[in-house]
Amino acid sequence: MEKLNQNILPKLIVVLGPTAVGKSDMAVQIALALKGHAEIISADSRQVYTGLDIGAGKITKKEMLGVPHFGLDIVSPKRRVQFSVAEFQTYTDKVIGEIQSRGNIPILCGGTGFYIDAIVDGIVLPEVKTDLKLRKELETYDTEKLIKILSKLDKNRLEQIDINNRVRLIRSIEIAKTLGKVPAIVKKVRFNTLLIGLDMDKEELMNKVHTRAMKRLKQGMINEAKELRADGVTWKRMKQFGLEYGLLAEFLQNKLTREQFIDRLLIETWKYAKRQKTWFQRREDIQWFDPSKKGTLNKILKTVKDFIKN
Repeated sequence: MEKLNQNILPKLIVVLGPTAVGKSDMAVQIALALKGHAEIISADSRQVYTGLDIGAGKITKKEMLGVPHFGLDIVSPKRRVQFSVAEFQTYTDKVIGEIQSRGNIPILCGGTGFYIDAIVDGIVLPEVKTDLKLRKELETYDTEKLIKILSKLDKNRLEQIDINNRVRLIRSIEIAKTLGKVPAIVKKVRFNTLLIGLDMDKEELMNKVHTRAMKRLKQGMINEAKELRADGVTWKRMKQFGLEYGLLAEFLQNKLTREQFIDRLLIETWKYAKRQKTWFQRREDIQWFDPSKKGTLNKILKTVKDFIKN
């Protein structure tokens, strides 16, 4: 494969979709088909943290099949503030540049919608410093109160974000209080992007989501949470990671029985998958494929090769 022509928009492949649909495996298969000319960047807001392996569904070295991966184990889970979208954008832009300098194509793979949008659309994010005092106060409020606060500050922004994502709500309030309102999103497209979406029948996906959740339990998800705690990760910090880790924090503090924990785990992971689907369905530039159907891999590989050739 020839080095990318810098006079045109460089190519970027994105593999996205809800949790448990098979994104990581598909990205690896695409990279292998490109015979060493592709490298993968994870777009997952929890896989950036060291130690969040089983619960976050981080791909293993064995599963990578020799394909270079980035975006994993970037920061400590003990840091006081979340790894922001702006930080992810800065990191990913740098990695993409390095991949392209090697004459390879970057494959962005994950299910964190805002991470993917920030790269694909080139969203210009406002530069507002973290206000730890304000965040500490906002974290004591329930989600409904955060929604009301943001609604008063900037109703338009409220309509653009996932209202179930407390981190996004708090950050939006922080920006709105600093700047008067959250600035309108400015986009600067920098890539010629192929967006490959993976999805499947509702019942089949639900079964995969539940099966994988139980598999993670068997793999030692509870022990992983205990190790995080022993390493100094607070219960509060663990809850901020959401989903499995939030529930594990409650379970390990005896606020949930094992049965309650499992029930909540299955319910919350499925809700998360549905939120991901809703987020991605906003985009009209995604080509969707059902990985459970025969011949899908060949269709995707043909789509990728046509994209690269053209």
